[in-house]
Amino acid sequence: MLFEVTHITTYNYSRPVFLEPHTLRFHPRSDGQQRVNQFELSVNPHPEVMTECLDCEGNVVTEVWFGSLTDAFEVTVKFAVETLRRDPFDYLLAPAAEKLPIQYPNEDGPSLVPYLESTSVDRSVTEFAQSVARQTKFQTVPFLFLLTQQIHDVCRNVIRQDGDPLPAAVTLAARQGSCRDLTVLFMDACRAQGIASRFVSGYQEGVSGLSERDLHAWAEVYLPPHRGRGQPNVARGRAHHRHISRHGSDDANGLAYRTCRQCITAISKCGRERDSSVGFSRVAQPVH
Repeated sequence: MLFEVTHITTYNYSRPVFLEPHTLRFHPRSDGQQRVNQFELSVNPHPEVMTECLDCEGNVVTEVWFGSLTDAFEVTVKFAVETLRRDPFDYLLAPAAEKLPIQYPNEDGPSLVPYLESTSVDRSVTEFAQSVARQTKFQTVPFLFLLTQQIHDVCRNVIRQDGDPLPAAVTLAARQGSCRDLTVLFMDACRAQGIASRFVSGYQEGVSGLSERDLHAWAEVYLPPHRGRGQPNVARGRAHHRHISRHGSDDANGLAYRTCRQCITAISKCGRERDSSVGFSRVAQPVH
């Protein structure tokens, strides 16, 4: 499917401020699941320097520097992305990945360490994950399906525009959370069972039937021999060709969200209002 997205984010300040260097995270990923056909980014006020680069996890970011005071800051992004994978199940598991915990290849071990970190997983989340694993006889794919379903059934999905993701144990105890809260719960449960996972920020078609929406979050899991496959969307089923991935990060304890936020900025303290709108439309399927 081919999607066109326009994302406008505006900050208004109570007095003129000097904008420190900003890191903008708006560029979608290009990988085996999607292709970026067009991307345009404009910033107002116009920065003195604007450069594109990669962060340590391979996400495309734009660094901008400013040289004057302003009482407003606006970023407008327009892009076209073609999603390539209609069937999220077009893969075969390696034998070592069929049962939990997954036995990852030795050559992948060092790279997967951040995505398997589970020392901070709360006992309640570990017990929750263990219960799901027992019900599925420690089979990997059934575990992922049942975990997704259990989180969906147990936790009410709520809208929370601002703030870092809540700890997984808090979300589980409250039985509710935003998409990013539920994603962290899913990640911690996966890691407790030895499944590498990461936080993903992006867009989803069809949320509440709206033509305009904000960002969405879900998790990716690593199922050898494939990378970044089997993306369970803990809020609404399974992530597939109706999702556009922007950024991914390994940390399930808040840094993932801060890393995936669209704009990382530091300015002098003052009053600030933020407005964000996302226009999301599907266009005709391209002819190849």
